[in-house]
This record gives sequence, structure tokens and C-alpha cells, in this order.
Amino acid sequence: MPKVKRNTVFQFEKGLIELEKIVEQMEQGNTTLEDSLAQFSRAVALLKDCQLTLKKAEQKVQILMNTDTNQKELIPFEINEELA
Repeated sequence: MPKVKRNTVFQFEKGLIELEKIVEQMEQGNTTLEDSLAQFSRAVALLKDCQLTLKKAEQKVQILMNTDTNQKELIPFEINEELA
């Protein structure tokens, strides 16, 4: 399984589709232990990338909602280091 390149832009929808395919393959139980571990590792990386993307989107929405309510100061969002 190829590793996620950190210098490329993660595409949430493609990541989610790949994650779903990995889950389907693992549920079939037709892979070796080594392949299962590689798939699991890839799935964990994809899950972290999906969670980070969702967190960033949530924080952007929160910032937009705060500015729409006449709040004069933007609140910078922080990235959860556990997900990075």
C-alpha cells in the first residue's frame, strides 16, 4: 500500500472511498496477515487525514459563524497535533 504523501493536498472524498474499500477487503478476510496489517496501517493514516480535514472544515465554519454575528475579531483555529 502506498503511503500518504504529506506534500500533496489530501482529497477527503477520495480518501473516504479508499478507506471504505479497505474496510470491505478486510471484512472479507481473504488476505494474509501481512496484507491485513498493511491495509490496517493505510486505513489508520487515511482516517487521521479525514479527521484532520473535517476538523479544519469545522473550525473554518466556526470562524465564519463568529464573524457573521458581528464579532470584530477572528479567532485563529488550532490543529489538533494528535491528528497531524
